[in-house]
Amino acid sequence: MDNAELFSLEPANNNFFIAAHEMKAPLSIVRQLSLTLSNENIPLSSSDRARILSQISATSERALRLVQDLTKVASLEDALFEMSPISTRRVCKDIVREMADIYRISRKQIVVKKIAKNTDLAYANYDLLRSILLNFSDNALYSSHKKTKVEISTYYNKGKIRILVRDYGDEVPLNIWRAIKKEQNKPVKSGSRPESSGLGLFIAQNFANKMGGKIGLVRHRNGNTFFVELNKSEQLSLI
Repeated sequence: MDNAELFSLEPANNNFFIAAHEMKAPLSIVRQLSLTLSNENIPLSSSDRARILSQISATSERALRLVQDLTKVASLEDALFEMSPISTRRVCKDIVREMADIYRISRKQIVVKKIAKNTDLAYANYDLLRSILLNFSDNALYSSHKKTKVEISTYYNKGKIRILVRDYGDEVPLNIWRAIKKEQNKPVKSGSRPESSGLGLFIAQNFANKMGGKIGLVRHRNGNTFFVELNKSEQLSLI
């Protein structure tokens, strides 16, 4: 059966080592693609070149997001992040639109599956919530199988709103899963899926904590669902 966990990942002494490990994967991809473009012995059509350039751009943007998020984590205590009613419908559609190109390059798709009733407004900071969902979507991109859709949806229960990112693919690496179950208070390095970001989950939890929320995981037989749980705003939606 499916298993669900709420979990917390807190700072550890090896943060910088893990950050360097996480940055290595996208930078290595960019380097390899650049070498492919510059190698005169590899015949490339104009469409191949356009695809490689698009992948370089998308991978570079992912690495830049990670650096920007780490900068935010470092300043969470000192910075002021305004909380306000945020439309879950809007943020879900924004994530799908922002991730569409990199999913298309990988021949995959990300969609909004369902926005449940009573989940239109969450009490959150838009930038922090967007970063959480982008991290979840990054993980889902690399774990999902071809010809499957990554689905974003929402769920409401007892004043809490969950925004969920569901993939159909490889299960979360055992070292991350065990750390979640044991509630180990440290970032986790992914060994079996180097593209997936254990550091991204650490970032997401820090951002969720700042908003009075949590992140969690449902582990399925055919994939995973990461979610962020936030308080529902009592303000009426005018959208």
